[in-house]
Amino acid sequence: MAILDRVRETGGASVAELAAALAVSASTIRRDLNTLHLTGKLQRVRGGGTAEADVDSFATVAGRAAGDKDRIGAHAAALVPDRAVVILDIGTTCAAVARHLRGRDVTVVTASLAVADELRDDRGIELIVLGGLLRPSYLSLVGELTLDAIDKLRADIAFLGTSGVRPDGTVLDSTGTEVPIKHAILSRSTRRILLASADKFPGSGVLPVCRIDEFSEVITTAAGGTPPLEAAAERMPVQFI
Repeated sequence: MAILDRVRETGGASVAELAAALAVSASTIRRDLNTLHLTGKLQRVRGGGTAEADVDSFATVAGRAAGDKDRIGAHAAALVPDRAVVILDIGTTCAAVARHLRGRDVTVVTASLAVADELRDDRGIELIVLGGLLRPSYLSLVGELTLDAIDKLRADIAFLGTSGVRPDGTVLDSTGTEVPIKHAILSRSTRRILLASADKFPGSGVLPVCRIDEFSEVITTAAGGTPPLEAAAERMPVQFI
């Protein structure tokens, strides 16, 4: 269906945008959005719809490639200089980074309750938890409040996770509400590092976030010849660990 294709392509669209793009009435769009929502093909939100892939719970995802994620987390944390401002994306790999930052003299900014839980009793870290609408399945805060808070920040370094990376270098996510937050993090960070375990090539995800070369560097447990890492390594630092 054209509506579903457009919402998946952009991560989300308003009724007005869909009506104009498809040359139909707003009432037709609303009816079709409701149908798609009821059949589980997208998430109906006020004024439009967002793409929502079948996403496992945080606890389920945390158990996958746990050793790889811990290695990436330790390696990433070692790159953070003292007194730096660090943005940690949602996700299990970024929670591993938080675990290895414990005891450091840094400021951590996050919309992840899992990251906050790792650091909440650490007296040395300055922890800033961004507000927003709770997404319980993945322990994250999303929405306009989260975006507004990120827009006021400037970070020295940001670590972002991914649902998957296509062979052509497209970095993916599984949820439309998370895509604009990743865009905001990228725009407000001086050094932008993608964290991706070997199972993320190609992984899953249906929503494009950006190209892999929009990051400053990549940390991965994938093999050196894995597409698109081989090509990316010619243009940017790719740390194979």
